Amino acid sequence: MTETSADLVILGGGSGGYAAAFRAAELGLSVTLIEKDKLGGTCLHRGCIPTKALLHAAEVADTAREGEQFGVKTTLEGIDMAGVNKYKDTIVSRLYKGVQGLFKAHKINVVEGAGTFVGPNSVDVDGTRYTGRNVILGTGSYSKTLPGLELGGRVIASEQALTLDHVPDRVIVLGGGVIGVEFASVWASFGAEVTIVEALPRLVPNEDEFASKQLERAFRKRKIAFKTGVRFTGAKQDDNGVSVSLESGETIEADLLLVAVGRGPNTAGHGYEESGVEMDRGFVLTNDRLQTNLPGVYAVGDIVPGLQLAHRGFQQGIFVAEEIAGLNPRAIDETGIPRVTYSHPEVASVGLTEAQAKEKYGSEVTTYNYDFGGNGKSQILKTSGGIKLVKAPDGPVVGLHMVGDRVGELIGEAQLIYNWEAFPEDIAPLIHAHPTQGEALGEAHLALAGKPLHVHG
Repeated sequence: MTETSADLVILGGGSGGYAAAFRAAELGLSVTLIEKDKLGGTCLHRGCIPTKALLHAAEVADTAREGEQFGVKTTLEGIDMAGVNKYKDTIVSRLYKGVQGLFKAHKINVVEGAGTFVGPNSVDVDGTRYTGRNVILGTGSYSKTLPGLELGGRVIASEQALTLDHVPDRVIVLGGGVIGVEFASVWASFGAEVTIVEALPRLVPNEDEFASKQLERAFRKRKIAFKTGVRFTGAKQDDNGVSVSLESGETIEADLLLVAVGRGPNTAGHGYEESGVEMDRGFVLTNDRLQTNLPGVYAVGDIVPGLQLAHRGFQQGIFVAEEIAGLNPRAIDETGIPRVTYSHPEVASVGLTEAQAKEKYGSEVTTYNYDFGGNGKSQILKTSGGIKLVKAPDGPVVGLHMVGDRVGELIGEAQLIYNWEAFPEDIAPLIHAHPTQGEALGEAHLALAGKPLHVHG
């Protein structure tokens, strides 16, 4: 076996791996990155980017269908999935070229192939051993399914949903989390009949109850059916369709079943356990500096327990590169990571839910709900929804929860408010441009600071 060494060896070229590679190279470290598929990982090729392209196409379809509301005579003639896929693939391809260019510019040694981690600090690929003074494990995640439910045919995961060449007439979405509601939203906009099945009591169950209620109300208006608090018991498929049975005794028929029950850590077969990396249910355990139990070995992204978000992996990659280079960066506060669901309407949040805040601070937590009914820009956009603030007793704002079209763009200010531990009184004097949806954030903080200007019953 031939051997080669570097300051840093990274296994996985997704958001976490490539951010670590770029930052480490900037800090003067020699870097080898091993990737068996395409640089950019799930997010770029099968996740964030292509799904958001579909969601934008869906928004265009809705705009065309509803033009008359705005006095514009438009009609929707139909959805050309070949055209939609071409638009989506062009974006992915352009961004992929950009990422490849950055790897060249940073002079990173990219190795194509499946890597196996070999303790204490090496990765084997096709007969070559790459040894690093430090190693980062960043092998990402895969689409999970339920026991006894096999993917194939009319039972698909998000990866297959992204490459469909037609719009199904009827779809069942198993799972009402982020991935489930985003695809449900796309297909409903494209004209499909959609039913979501979620075992937990509400859609987007990890969000504040306020967000779930707002989204459910909007989905009812959009005629997206959902069954919450009911468990899936089985699925059968044939040439004509798929039928899904529920614990309630009900059976639902459709053309396709999308399994969106979350993502599992892609750690099997990479040598982690065999090399003594401490694991829990397939996840790699780390401390708050993202170090594993093995010296000089770190883990980033979806294989580390916590939010499975590309921007979390990206920030973790930068953090670990700086940690290895001796810069002693500040540990990442997981609660301060912004979360966005890009359905129609969007859901965006940062910080604690009201329930989590009460668990942490007791019942003296203050909340304030601001309805978009009083926001000029939201009325112009014809979006309903609102903002909920959660404030610690005699303390800062510890949670911000927003539902409505385009609220994902407000999360930047929201995460500054949370991460800088701002009090309502700190935000109240800041001037928000008029008319913007950002004003709603300003107004909500004015109200919490004791000077509400527009109060709605």
